[in-house]
Amino acid sequence: MRVLIAAAVSVLLSISASALETGKKLPALEISQNDGGLVDGNPFKSEDLKGKVTVIFYVDPDKKDLNEEFVERLKEEKFDRNHYRSVAIINMQATWMPNFAIEAALKSKQKKFPNAIYVKDKAKKGVEVWGVSDDDANIIVIDSDGIVRYVRSGKIPESEYETIFSLIRNEISKL
Repeated sequence: MRVLIAAAVSVLLSISASALETGKKLPALEISQNDGGLVDGNPFKSEDLKGKVTVIFYVDPDKKDLNEEFVERLKEEKFDRNHYRSVAIINMQATWMPNFAIEAALKSKQKKFPNAIYVKDKAKKGVEVWGVSDDDANIIVIDSDGIVRYVRSGKIPESEYETIFSLIRNEISKL
């Protein structure tokens, strides 16, 4: 019994240790080769996100529309692309959709929105490394130094939109 309890506590501690925390550095995430990567086939490295304020969407394709209103409002803000970027990481294992269909859609989106970074995660690396919610829509805002400033899973309440936009504006003003 003690062994079972000790094992359960160990698992819980490892899960909470991997969860993102505001004010802490975003843990390094690399996705390449068989695990996915950028739409053009190159590896994705979260370490490369330094230098700009970044909004990361880590999303189950089945939940892609959950925060569509927020995404549209974010686009309306027209943040300066010299200091801001958005990244969409698609959790391809979290869906029934075939990978070839998701990949085709991502290639199309990359052409339509060349300033955004689209990433395929075929092995749930984001869930594993960052501890984000699986089978959900997650948003992470990091500053130009890679420090997590905001994290949420699920639907973003409209009451938080301006808080997030103000946070982004504030971080951009520091650059």
